[in-house]
Amino acid sequence: MQFRRLMLATALVGGSAALATFAMAAGDPQRGSVIAKRWCASCHVVTSDQTSASADAPSFFDIAKRRTDKKKLGNFLMDPHPPMPDMHLSRKEIDDIVSYIRSLDPRPQPPAEPDSKDKELPKNG
Repeated sequence: MQFRRLMLATALVGGSAALATFAMAAGDPQRGSVIAKRWCASCHVVTSDQTSASADAPSFFDIAKRRTDKKKLGNFLMDPHPPMPDMHLSRKEIDDIVSYIRSLDPRPQPPAEPDSKDKELPKNG
């Protein structure tokens, strides 16, 4: 009986950790908005009520309309290049900003693409 409880507890903890990891990977658009207002608004227009920014930097709305892939946008933010400063954002902050940018696109999000691993499965027989 004690073994069953231990196994159940282990499964629950493992499942909770997996859900927490998934939630963290998804990014939080509300936190991304706060980060963007603090770090990005001096150059980019990041909200609809913002009145000024650099003419050379695209607005977050324009970036969202480009349908930039989450991974590509995240990689760009991880390794910025001039004139964009390196703000040393954490992976979580980057995920939050990416989620915020993608939330600005009024069009429905395209369905998630399956991993390429799933496409090339060996055939039996």
